[in-house]
Amino acid sequence: MTAHWSTVDTPIGPFTAVVADDGAVLASGWTGDAGELTSLISPALLPASVTEKQDLGEVTRAIVRYYDGELDAVSEIPVRQKSGEFRERAWDVLRTVKAGHPVSYADYATLAGNPAAVRAAASACARNAAALFVPCHRVVKSGGGLGGFRWGVDAKRWLLNHESS
Repeated sequence: MTAHWSTVDTPIGPFTAVVADDGAVLASGWTGDAGELTSLISPALLPASVTEKQDLGEVTRAIVRYYDGELDAVSEIPVRQKSGEFRERAWDVLRTVKAGHPVSYADYATLAGNPAAVRAAASACARNAAALFVPCHRVVKSGGGLGGFRWGVDAKRWLLNHESS
């Protein structure tokens, strides 16, 4: 399998997506370094080659639409990640968390089917390779704190503010 990557300038820095030939996002995040993203892709899904492309079609348009205020635009894009059963379910559940309605890690564990698995739910967020498309930034601490975010707490704060306005 081959894949392509492209970077879009955003208000919080460069955002790069790595996309399979069929249009599914394999990895994405706030970096201009595609290599940083390909290292996040499961070995079972790792493409044989990754080449730069100016425009990723629907994926690029969805990113631009999201930043223009169409917050659900990224939910229409297919994502492909591979891991264990709980983590894959947790990633699917994350895609159902609506913009402007963040959930706590405890609530996220419950939504993923195991209320006692708060740490596993947090781990699913931490290991999410497809940021924005699988919106792990929408999971916060029970006390209202932001919690961690691979791409930085300032980016998480900006995204949550963007989605709540």
